[in-house]
Amino acid sequence: MVEFTPEQQSFAQAVRDFCAREVGTREQRAKYTQDGPHSEELYRKMADLGWAGIIVGEEYGGAGAGNVELCIFLEEALHGMAPVGGIGPTFITAAAYERFASEELKKEVLANVVKGDSLSIAMSEPEAGSDVANLSCKAEKVDGGWKINGQKTWISNAAIASSILLIARTERTDKKHEGITQFHVPAGTKGLEIVPIETLGGREQNDLYFTDCFIPDEYVVGQVNQGWWQLMAGLNTERLILGAMQLGLAERSFDDTLKFITERKQFGKPVGTFQALRHRMADHATEIACTKLLVYDLAAKADANPTQMFPREASMVKLKSTEVSKAMTIDGMQMMGGYGYTKEFDAEALMRSAIISTVYGGTNEIQRDIIGKTYGL
Repeated sequence: MVEFTPEQQSFAQAVRDFCAREVGTREQRAKYTQDGPHSEELYRKMADLGWAGIIVGEEYGGAGAGNVELCIFLEEALHGMAPVGGIGPTFITAAAYERFASEELKKEVLANVVKGDSLSIAMSEPEAGSDVANLSCKAEKVDGGWKINGQKTWISNAAIASSILLIARTERTDKKHEGITQFHVPAGTKGLEIVPIETLGGREQNDLYFTDCFIPDEYVVGQVNQGWWQLMAGLNTERLILGAMQLGLAERSFDDTLKFITERKQFGKPVGTFQALRHRMADHATEIACTKLLVYDLAAKADANPTQMFPREASMVKLKSTEVSKAMTIDGMQMMGGYGYTKEFDAEALMRSAIISTVYGGTNEIQRDIIGKTYGL
């Protein structure tokens, strides 16, 4: 099993205690989720404890922790059902700023992250989802900066973010991965319209429309026309974040289901003692344990080799964690019978959170394709 240091164990317990205290009941969670799946109030409380800046460097006010600590935090926060839905995109985007932005932008944006601001990264377009390099949102060079025109879609956090990291086309060549650049877009920038998309999970995603939106030269993040390779450099972090979150969600679904089938009686005994349910839970327990090993193995490797990419391992983490959380939450609802379908229990909410995870962050079909290619297939 995964072995944590005493300090890491204490950190996990601190996050666990926080969630139990602040959102341990459905009534507490309902108070925080009136405005959607991300509670700014609760997230600011986490920020006050230093957790929002857990992977931000100490020179920018963060904790400068490693990937293992990051995964511990996300696993425990999701297990505790903390309504901070914006945390994943924020951490993914913050890592990109810290890796490639100018010192001026780092000091500004990362300081906001440490305080509890949310961030957003805008990649997908109507014709550039899994084929993200096919993007056409255009940044045209003008005097003193860039003029942006085009659309982005399925952009998490955009409506609540203080900054958006935009991925745009700056040059068209015969190789679609070339000519892509990243831009810093502050909230409220003239020429940017944000339109929420109604989804099964609420207003989590957004359409972005850029109309002659001016971005000054100093808001280029990294190097012009090198945006694709900058994106690829962050895949370890992105897929670890998604993996740790879905691990925590699967564990919560397992625990809730176990409690229910232990207490619920039919034919004079707990339903969990029936072989059909007992075997299902044994399988889910094994799958969750395997997922945890995958997540923390990659986290430890990434900490030991910060500049190395692990495409096979990262895609395995994303693939396994999301398939396991989806299977666990759907099966959890089934094992709870009609009660799993009601708002009285958390099973339906956990299912809604898990079921989309196999789509975002690179569909699991794409993850399988990447894994296959690493074996020369």
